[in-house]
Amino acid sequence: FMSGGSKLLALQKEDVSKMLAAGTHLGAGNVNFQMMNYVFKKRNDVSIIDVKKTWEKLLLAARVIASIENPADVCVISSRNYGQRAVLKFALHTGATAIAGRFTPGTFTNQIQAAFKEPRLLVVTDPAADHQAIIESSYVNIPVISFCNTDSPTKYVDISIPCNIKSIHSVGLMWWLLAREVRRMRGDTSRITDWEVMPDLYFFREETKEEEEEQTVPEVVPASDTYNAAPVPAAVDAFAMASSTTDPVAALDQPQTMIAPPSTFATKEEWVSAEPAAPEWGAEGGAADWGADTGATDWGSA
Repeated sequence: FMSGGSKLLALQKEDVSKMLAAGTHLGAGNVNFQMMNYVFKKRNDVSIIDVKKTWEKLLLAARVIASIENPADVCVISSRNYGQRAVLKFALHTGATAIAGRFTPGTFTNQIQAAFKEPRLLVVTDPAADHQAIIESSYVNIPVISFCNTDSPTKYVDISIPCNIKSIHSVGLMWWLLAREVRRMRGDTSRITDWEVMPDLYFFREETKEEEEEQTVPEVVPASDTYNAAPVPAAVDAFAMASSTTDPVAALDQPQTMIAPPSTFATKEEWVSAEPAAPEWGAEGGAADWGADTGATDWGSA
C-alpha cells in the first residue's frame, strides 16, 4: 500500500464520508477485466468500488505528480463539461497546465502548430472521452494518469484511479482530493489543518436562465441631467493669453469668442474702382470713317 501504514497517509473518516456522499464508490454495470481488482461487489447492476483502493491509487498519483520538478510540465485534460472547471482549479492550485475543452489533434506530436506542448506527465479525466490525448501521449512516451470507471478502457493508461466519473460531484471531489494531496506532499499545505479551499469550487455548475439573461442584457446607464446642471466654466486658451498684450487678469474676464483677429496685411483695392472708360464704337472720334473719302488715290483713276 502507498500509505505504508502511516497514520498521516491513512484514509480519514471525513474523506470517506465525502466520497460516499458524492457517490465515488458507485461504478457502472459493466466491468472491464483490468478493473476487476478494484470492484468490491456487484449489487443491482451497479459495481461497488473499493474506496480504500481508490485512496491508495490517489496517493500513488499524487506522489508521481509531486515528483515533477516543474509543475507546469504536468498537463491536465478534460474534454467533458463535468471536469473542465475542476481541471482549471487544479491547475490554479498546483501550477499545472490545463487543457479544458476540445483537445486539438497534434498538440503533442505536431511541432509546427502554436499549441504544441511537451509535458512530462498527463492527467486525464475520462480515458474514453480523452482518447486522442492518450493516443498521442503513447507516441511520445508520456506517462498517463487517469480517473477510470469500472467500464473504462485502460489502454495506454499507466496509473488508473478507480472512481465514478459519471457524476458531477464525484469528478469534482476526486480532483479536489488529488490537488490537496499534491500540495501536502510538496509542503504547500499542512496535514494538520484543513485546506481552506472547499470541494464545491471544483464542481461543475450549470448557469441558470437568470444568470444567462444577466450576461446578455447590457446595463442601462441613466443619462445625466444637463438642463439643471451647473454651468461649466469655459476653458482658458493659454496660447491666446501668452500672445495677448493686454492685462492677463482683464483677459480672463473677457468672453472667449470665435471671431478671427484683424488681418495685418494691406487691404487690396476694390475691383469695382473707377477706371478710364474705353471709347465707344459709335462715338465721334479722331478716327476716319470707313466709308468717307480719305484723299487716298482711287485705284480705278487714270
